[in-house]
Amino acid sequence: MFAETPVFAEIDSMSDSTLTYGQPPNAVSHATATTCELSIVMPCLNEAETLEVCIQKAQTYLRESGVNGEVLIGDNGSTDGSQDIARRNQARVVDVPVRGYGAALDHATRHARGKYVIMADSDDSYDFLSLQPFVDKLREGYDLVMGNRFAGGIKPGAMPWKNRYIGNPILTAIGRLFFRCPAKDFHCGLRGYSVDAYKRMELQTTGMEFASEMVIKATLLGMKVTEVPTTLSKDGRSRPPHLKPWRDGWRHLRFMLLFSPRWLFLFPGGALFLFGLLLSLWLLPGRRYIGSISLDVHTLLCASVAMVLGFQAVLFAVLTKAFAINEGLMPPDPRLSKTFRIVTLESGLIVGLLLTILGIIGVVGSLFAWGHTNFGELDPERTLRMLIPALAAGTIGMQTILFSLFLSVLGMGVRTRPKARL
Repeated sequence: MFAETPVFAEIDSMSDSTLTYGQPPNAVSHATATTCELSIVMPCLNEAETLEVCIQKAQTYLRESGVNGEVLIGDNGSTDGSQDIARRNQARVVDVPVRGYGAALDHATRHARGKYVIMADSDDSYDFLSLQPFVDKLREGYDLVMGNRFAGGIKPGAMPWKNRYIGNPILTAIGRLFFRCPAKDFHCGLRGYSVDAYKRMELQTTGMEFASEMVIKATLLGMKVTEVPTTLSKDGRSRPPHLKPWRDGWRHLRFMLLFSPRWLFLFPGGALFLFGLLLSLWLLPGRRYIGSISLDVHTLLCASVAMVLGFQAVLFAVLTKAFAINEGLMPPDPRLSKTFRIVTLESGLIVGLLLTILGIIGVVGSLFAWGHTNFGELDPERTLRMLIPALAAGTIGMQTILFSLFLSVLGMGVRTRPKARL
């Protein structure tokens, strides 16, 4: 995501001025790549109502704290004059050609001059005058410092009830369960990070999922993550926010599910496969009874289907993991690399072929079992009790063969992808 050559030559060619804080309020000069410690980054899309006050608060913090920094606006194509407001208030503007919350923050971060970046919305809902706890933690060596609105305080009207009591708690709980992330406010928009850590994250998303991807990637890469209390105020805009609670909440949940193949595919699939296998083995000898309920070949058929579907879900977990690593969405996993060394294409083909042959033998055997009882009646139950497991074994065998072939292609990228520098 980051170019190998520095971006500062491009940055210094821009005409926007940046305050050098720590000097008298009216002193204006360019912060350079060697002197700038902190870049305060704000995404912007038609925020003319609140942008100026956000910039002024950020500048006041820098001036009063003595932190050498800049205010950087990632503009997403505003048509209300937000860019002029930012420049008039001595903030630097980066025009972002790609729409999206994540795109605005990513593009601005790549143009940041500071060693550290603190990002926050430009709607005047976050307190830019109280950034020192974030800076202190970054100076201590933390890679990502999350704000916690529930610990710092949410003012009346600042957060809709469905976000406060449903969306954020549920998504945070899922994030902590799936990824063991230490953050207790998974989607706080005020957070700080070092530019070096940001480069190692290699974030890919451009929309609201950007916030989830950042904290997930930092956790998976073993970065130092902490959080500090922060307050959330009612935003100062007269128009509705860009955030759509139900739509964007689903996008975050979908992203976390897709980002965790274990919980989406592996655990449910493994449980379904084991259930189907055990139930099939129990029903193979003959009809079973649970109280007055009779379980026969029809239940055996359902159990076999469950086993096949569960096995397919487990295969999907491995394929999704390999694809995500290839695309840079997830960091390399040593366990998966070890699996590729043990479970080779050849071993997968052999196992799949044996299961397929076993299935064929079972199908042929069921044909010979197709006979008559002593009373001259057709006995389909005996045939189905052989045919159903045989078809299940053959299907799983073919799935294994196709899985092995496709995984070998994905595995090439997983083996050759350079490991993340931790």
